[in-house]
Amino acid sequence: MLTSTLLLIAVLCAGVLIRVPYAEMSPGPTVNTLGEHNGEPVLSIKGRKTYEASGHLNMTTVRVTSADYRMHLVEALYGWLVDDSAVVPHDTLYPDDKSAEEVREENAEEFSQSLESAKVAALRELGIPVGERVVVASVIKGGPAQGRLHAGDVIEAVDGEPVKRPDDVARLVTEHEPGEKVVFTVVPAKRAEAAEKRGEEPSGSRKVAITTVEADDDERAIVGIQAGLDHTFPFEIDIELADVGGPSAGLMFALGIVDKLTEGDLTGGEFVAGTGTIDGEGEVGPIGGIRMKTIAARDKGAEYFLTPEENCPTALRGVPDGLTLVKVGTIDDALDALADIRKGNGAGLPRCTAG
Repeated sequence: MLTSTLLLIAVLCAGVLIRVPYAEMSPGPTVNTLGEHNGEPVLSIKGRKTYEASGHLNMTTVRVTSADYRMHLVEALYGWLVDDSAVVPHDTLYPDDKSAEEVREENAEEFSQSLESAKVAALRELGIPVGERVVVASVIKGGPAQGRLHAGDVIEAVDGEPVKRPDDVARLVTEHEPGEKVVFTVVPAKRAEAAEKRGEEPSGSRKVAITTVEADDDERAIVGIQAGLDHTFPFEIDIELADVGGPSAGLMFALGIVDKLTEGDLTGGEFVAGTGTIDGEGEVGPIGGIRMKTIAARDKGAEYFLTPEENCPTALRGVPDGLTLVKVGTIDDALDALADIRKGNGAGLPRCTAG
C-alpha cells in the first residue's frame, strides 16, 4: 500500500512538472451585435436612419491559452477528457516562426478586415452603393517605395493608366524591367482620409516616379508595395469591440448591420448566435474552434446557431442540448434562415448534416 501510494504521488508530481507542447481552447465570451458591451453600443450608425432591434444576433469567440504558457501533462489529459475544452498542438495556434506579438497583430488585422467586409456585404445586400478604390496596403521596409509611397495612399494610375483593382498595379509594374522607372499617380493618405470625412471624392493627386528593382525570388520588377482595395461608405458605421481578434465574427456583424438598417426584427425576438467569415460578396467561410463556440452560445441562452457549411461535420460532434445548428453558405442563406426562425418555421431550416 505504501509503495503504491508513493508511486501514485510520484506519477502525479511528474504529471504536474512535465510540460507538453499543447495549447487549450475553451468557450469564450459571446456578445450580442445588436446590444451593448461594457456600456457602449457594439454597432453605431451615424448619418442614416436606424431602427430598434430586439432579440439576439450573437457573435462567438474562443478563449485560448497564451503563447508563452506551456501546459503540464495533467492539464492536457484533463482537457482531452472533458467536453468543454479542446487540446491542440501549440504550433496550431502559435506557429514557431511567429512571436506572440506577431500573432496578436495578425489577429487584430484579420478582425479589422472582417469588419470592413461585413460593412460591404451588409450594404450591398441592402442595395446601398459602396465605393471602391485601390490603395497602398503596405510598404516593404528597405524597398524602393519606402519614403515615397505610404500605406493608405490612393493609387489612381500607374504610368498614366487608371487602375481599378489591386492586380492592375502588379501587372503594370511587372511590365517594366528591373532598373526602369514607373510613375504612380496617387492621392496622399491624409488628403484622401480628409476627403472621405467630408463625403467627397479624393483630389489633389501627385505623380511619384520610383525605380524598380528585381524581386528576390525571380526576375520580376517590383517597387516594394502591396496594393489593396479600400472601401468608402455613404455614412458612418462604427463597430466597437475590444480584445477580439481574427475574422470569424464577420457574418454576425453583417447581419447586425442589416438588422439596424431595416424595419422590424430579423430574429423575431429569438436568441440566435453564430460565426463565420464573410467577404464583400456575402460568401460565408469556415472558422476554427466551432465546437467551443457552440458551447459558449448555448451556455448564454442561444437556441439557434448559424454555422458555416464547411464547419457542419465538426460542429455535429457534440451539439449542446437545445441548440439547432443552421447551415449557411452566404449572407442570403442566413437571412432566409432568420426569416424561418422569425415565422416559427423550424421545420424549414437548413440544418447541418454530417455529409
